[in-house]
Amino acid sequence: MLESQLPVLIVLLVLGTVAKLATVHTDAEPGALTRLGPAVLVPGPLRKPALVCCAVGELVLAAGLLVTTYPLFRWGTVAFFALSTYVLLELRRRRPDAGCGCFGEVSSAPVGVRSISRTVVLTGMALMSVWAPVPGMSGISWWTLAGVAVLAVLSPELDEAVARIRHRAPCEQRPALESAGLAKLKASATWRSHADGLLSAEPYDSWRELCWRFFVFRDRGGDDVVFAVYLTGRHPVVRMAVVGRDDTDSMPEYTAVSA
Repeated sequence: MLESQLPVLIVLLVLGTVAKLATVHTDAEPGALTRLGPAVLVPGPLRKPALVCCAVGELVLAAGLLVTTYPLFRWGTVAFFALSTYVLLELRRRRPDAGCGCFGEVSSAPVGVRSISRTVVLTGMALMSVWAPVPGMSGISWWTLAGVAVLAVLSPELDEAVARIRHRAPCEQRPALESAGLAKLKASATWRSHADGLLSAEPYDSWRELCWRFFVFRDRGGDDVVFAVYLTGRHPVVRMAVVGRDDTDSMPEYTAVSA
């Protein structure tokens, strides 16, 4: 059972390596790295080197797991996924608009519970593999298939992959009704936590910027409550911020962004 986790870890590490290097090499969308972790957490000139270093580290770990039982690679994999969990939590706190970058630009959706849960599961799988008696690709078992199924459920990249296979336009180019965004907002836990403090259940202003729809409400204290709804996914990310009356004069004026 212990070694059954190794094939999954090796394949995911290799896929992560290839996807990150492809993203750095193509750089198809200007500014893409400014929205992908871990590149988003470092200064601009270091973003590409940071992504390359992460990819090389994953490849070294995958090779070590495949050809040797040396403990350094086993514990290194545990440390890598544990550190990834911390980075995703920090990314969610500091840059809620940024994607995890786990599989390059395909992982551009904002970091959510699924992405964080996946790294937690991978950390556990890596820990189980520490005591595996044989090198990596020893065989496929029911434990392997179960692990793959759990990881598939926790991978938001599959939604994006299915969308691309169907030749759908990128998120920022897809039409999205304001009413649909408002319905997603009102179905969220964020809305339920703050709805009682609002003067009205209907926004007095709304606009769209790329993959986000913003709604502005007035609260009982006269401040503006701004909700941001990510427009893709069955359970979209919803963010909230309160803009006080004293802050409105310092707020920049935004113009509509056309995709």
